[in-house]
Amino acid sequence: MPVIKYPRLRDPLFYEWDRKAQKCGLRHTIYAVNGDQYTGEWLDNLKHGKGTQIWKSTGAIYSGDWKFGKRDGYGSYSVLDPATKEYRRVYTGWWENDRRSGRGTFFYPNGELYEGEWSNGERSGWGKMHYKDGSTYEGQWLMDQPNGQGLLQLPNGNRYSGGWKDGKKHGPGKFFYPDKGQLLEGIWVADIPKCGVLVEFGRENAPAPPELPLPEIKLQDPAGVLAEAQAMFDDSHNE
Repeated sequence: MPVIKYPRLRDPLFYEWDRKAQKCGLRHTIYAVNGDQYTGEWLDNLKHGKGTQIWKSTGAIYSGDWKFGKRDGYGSYSVLDPATKEYRRVYTGWWENDRRSGRGTFFYPNGELYEGEWSNGERSGWGKMHYKDGSTYEGQWLMDQPNGQGLLQLPNGNRYSGGWKDGKKHGPGKFFYPDKGQLLEGIWVADIPKCGVLVEFGRENAPAPPELPLPEIKLQDPAGVLAEAQAMFDDSHNE
């Protein structure tokens, strides 16, 4: 009895091509249609694990952790300087859902630097800002601006310690003037001192004290006046 041999069934070629095109695990450099390139780990066709991405349109480069196609974890982001053709660091730190989140350091083009906490791509939490004029601010941040308690130190040694709101001095605070040997303690609203007491503070060691000392306060209860102003500020602040 003759033996009939049937041809072995094979999947269509496009099934094989699709299987080979699936990206999972470590891969060599993959180029996108727009020219972007990625070298690193994949999971289910998404960047996942360690990897480096280069954007063709800007020349920017990110090297670090990925999670399901987005920057997530620890990584460093740099951009190409068109003048020097060299890479300039922009941010090194933690990411979440493709945004700066957690602790990290941001390098501004003008030489300023922020090191501290981030949330949803904005400075938020505790951090320290180094400004180009030599002053620094260290304290609480919210929505990319000083908010809460913080310390501003100026290049000449003067400093303010107290409350902040929307990037401005706001609430109870103390402004030290070591160059004059004076201290202003009071209430600020939108960067303006509304009520306070100016006293001498280290006048004997001040490099440029006023010619005459401060006159004696004649109020019977200066602390009470300041406390009353504080209470009025608190009431208006809570409205």
